[in-house]
Amino acid sequence: PAPARPHMVIHKHPRHPQFRVSGFPTGSLRGMVSAMTRAKDAVGAYGERVAVRYLIDQGMVLLDRNWRCRAGELDAVLRDGDTVVFAEVKTRRSGRFGPPAEAVVPAKVRRLRRLAALWLAQSRVRPREVRFDVVSVLPRSSGPATVEHLRGAF
Repeated sequence: PAPARPHMVIHKHPRHPQFRVSGFPTGSLRGMVSAMTRAKDAVGAYGERVAVRYLIDQGMVLLDRNWRCRAGELDAVLRDGDTVVFAEVKTRRSGRFGPPAEAVVPAKVRRLRRLAALWLAQSRVRPREVRFDVVSVLPRSSGPATVEHLRGAF
């Protein structure tokens, strides 16, 4: 009989964004997971560049990008007139799993609101209004990416 294949378990490491894989011999699988993470990060970075360029082209002024603290990260903080806009960018390689904006679930909304309050406290910016936008980016095989901008998404 053929030897039993090991059970693959992927754990999030508490101090590192990479995955720790157990149940498989080290080597090719670990490299594959790492390559998949890098590909996902590259798609996300592309989407953020496209989204920020789109928002600037709409007349907004970029105040901060990829702002990080212990609680998480804000993709982009912009000024739209007297309003500070916290833009969450979602990018997917295809629409097969639904529109990218569907990934902004209630837990993510709570986290973004908390991060916005932290950013405002740190920056000492006191805007008249605050708005949360979601920008969905869907790359296409040829031509520019499709961008959908949901103003005041939550």
